[in-house]
Amino acid sequence: MRVLLLGARGQLGVELAPLLARWGDVTAWRRDQLDLSDVAQVRRQIEAFAPDLLVNAAAYTAVDRAESEADLALRVNGDAVREMAQAMAECGGAMLHYSTDYVFDGTASRPWREEDAVAPLNRYGDSKLAGENFLREALADHLILRTSWLYAHHGTNFLRTILRLTKEREELRIVSDQVGAPTWARHVAQVTCQVLERWLAVPDRSRDAGVYHLSAAGEVSWCGFAEEILRLKHGGELPPRPRLCPITTSEYPTPARRPTYSVLSNAKLRRVFGIQPVQWRASLRECMSLLCD
Repeated sequence: MRVLLLGARGQLGVELAPLLARWGDVTAWRRDQLDLSDVAQVRRQIEAFAPDLLVNAAAYTAVDRAESEADLALRVNGDAVREMAQAMAECGGAMLHYSTDYVFDGTASRPWREEDAVAPLNRYGDSKLAGENFLREALADHLILRTSWLYAHHGTNFLRTILRLTKEREELRIVSDQVGAPTWARHVAQVTCQVLERWLAVPDRSRDAGVYHLSAAGEVSWCGFAEEILRLKHGGELPPRPRLCPITTSEYPTPARRPTYSVLSNAKLRRVFGIQPVQWRASLRECMSLLCD
C-alpha cells in the first residue's frame, strides 16, 4: 500500500509518520513539498503520486489570524481538501482527514456528538467545516476525525507555551470559562492507526465512513489545564510562582470567538471501532515525562 502523509512536520504529522509504516511505503510531504494554499497544484501532485491512502494532517491552524486571513484559511482547510478528495476519487483510494471541535458553537451542556448541529463561531471553524463538507461530497471512502485542544512535547502549543511562560512571568492569567478536552498528538496518532487497522480491513469501507470524534476523556478549563501542567512540573504541588489567576473570556478578548464548551463525545468511536479514549490527565503526565528526559 502506498501511503501519503501531508503535514509531516506538524505536531500530529511527526507522531503519525513512523506509525503509518505498518501499511507499507509511507511518503511524508512537508509544506515546502506541497503548499496547500496553491490549490491548483494539490490535485495534480496527488493524482501524479496516486496513493492508496492519503492522511491529511496539514491545516491552517492560526485561529485568531484566520479572522483577518479568512480567504487563506478557507483555501487551505477547505478548497485544498476538496482537491485532495477529488484526486483520491480519481485514484480509487481512501482518505483520512482531521477536523476540530471548533465546528460547534459551545452552547451544549454535554459532550458534542457527531450528529449534533454544527455552527462555527469563527473563520477557522468555518474553514474546517468547509473541508469536511467537500470531502464528504467528493469521496465515499473517507474518515474525518475531529479532535480538540491538541498539544505535544514538540512544536507550538498550549503546553509548551505555559512551560515557557513559567520562566518569564510572575503571574499567569488564564481563561477559566472555556471547557474542553486537552488531547495529546501521540494519542491521536495511535488511535488513528487503530481505527485504520479496523477500517481498511473491511471490504466495504464506505459502511463505516464519515465523522468520528477522537479526543482525550474528561474535561477541564484552560486554567485547569495550566494548573495541572504546573503541578506535574513541580512534583504534584502547585508552585507559589508563577501565580495562576483564573480570568473570564471577556477579560482576555481575542479576534476569534471560541466555544465555551467544546468537549467531544467519543461514544461512536467506542461503538464502531471498540476504542476507549485515555483520560487527559494520564496523557498529559506521559507527555510531560518526555520533556524531562
